[in-house]
Amino acid sequence: MDSGLADIAPIVADSGEGRWTALEAIEQGVPAPVLSLALIMRFASQGKGDYTDRLLAMMRNSFGGHKIEHMAEPSGKAK
Repeated sequence: MDSGLADIAPIVADSGEGRWTALEAIEQGVPAPVLSLALIMRFASQGKGDYTDRLLAMMRNSFGGHKIEHMAEPSGKAK
């Protein structure tokens, strides 16, 4: 694993914009499959230890300033 990602929790944060956009697309009857799948993948990432989710969390932080959650220490506190 990339040492720069070792401390990044594999959780892609849901800030609400994707959820709002998907719901609005449903209300308007407009297909938005890519946005809907992106939202579902954010939900799927929570609680998983997948390397790609760490990368995605870092990319969303870099491009949009989205929150990154860090891995918890054995004491239960985040680093």
